[in-house]
Amino acid sequence: MTSPILQVENLVVTYTGRHGLSKKVIDNVSLDLKAGETLSLVGESGSGKTTIGRAILGLAPVTEGGIKFRGETISNISRSQRRKVARGIQVVFQDPYSSLNPSMTVEDILVEPMAAAGAPGGRQRVRELLDSVGLPSDSGSRYPKEFSGGQRQRIAIARALALDPSVIICDEPTSALDVTTQARVLTLFKELQEQTGVAYLFISHDLGVVNSISDRIAVLYQGSVVEIGEADQVARAPRHDYTRRLQMAAPVADPKKQRERRAARLQLLAAEKAADVHQGAPAQL
Repeated sequence: MTSPILQVENLVVTYTGRHGLSKKVIDNVSLDLKAGETLSLVGESGSGKTTIGRAILGLAPVTEGGIKFRGETISNISRSQRRKVARGIQVVFQDPYSSLNPSMTVEDILVEPMAAAGAPGGRQRVRELLDSVGLPSDSGSRYPKEFSGGQRQRIAIARALALDPSVIICDEPTSALDVTTQARVLTLFKELQEQTGVAYLFISHDLGVVNSISDRIAVLYQGSVVEIGEADQVARAPRHDYTRRLQMAAPVADPKKQRERRAARLQLLAAEKAADVHQGAPAQL
């Protein structure tokens, strides 16, 4: 059996507010990611999925548990150690408009991570990266504002690939794009994975989006994993009520199916509300 390239073990992330009040945002989460695999974290806003990605990147504190990359613990490591890890774990952020420095050319944006890591890189490497994400080779001399949202996200993906990472954390990378552009970017992610063998930790609120790219899906609710399994099983035949709600909330192209799904979702919510009321009612004597 292949050992996981990335492991999250009993992870707890707690934030302390201004008045000393603590809030646990990640509660005992364990996950693993194998080389060349796509594991998607799905949940509503505030479910904790992005915090897990930030903890892996060293951007959120690890209160308890640990994170391992290639068998080595990377949670709460020093800044110099983190720079070494960064070569193997890269990230594509949600917003292609704010994640690229508008004052830098595309070539400078792509060369920057290579220069910071002391890795060889020049115009030939920039052309290779641009070609890998389907952008013209002369795009390097242009600025981000000259590109569409989908093209900017392709630049961000090229930047993530610059150091030949083993893992890329994709934090809602298609949520700011229209449906057609989303599909093209998802296809690009799959093609790049086939070519490079990179593993993705794909973060999204949309169960329908991740089903097309995932090998496995983990569903998060209020900081905990409530369901995890093969992508088709989780997306098409979910076992947990919360996953069913996510499934019913995902848009579909067929208006009739969309109405049916909405009606089923409302029925499920009504049944859950009735169950809550019943459980809270006083016993009948």
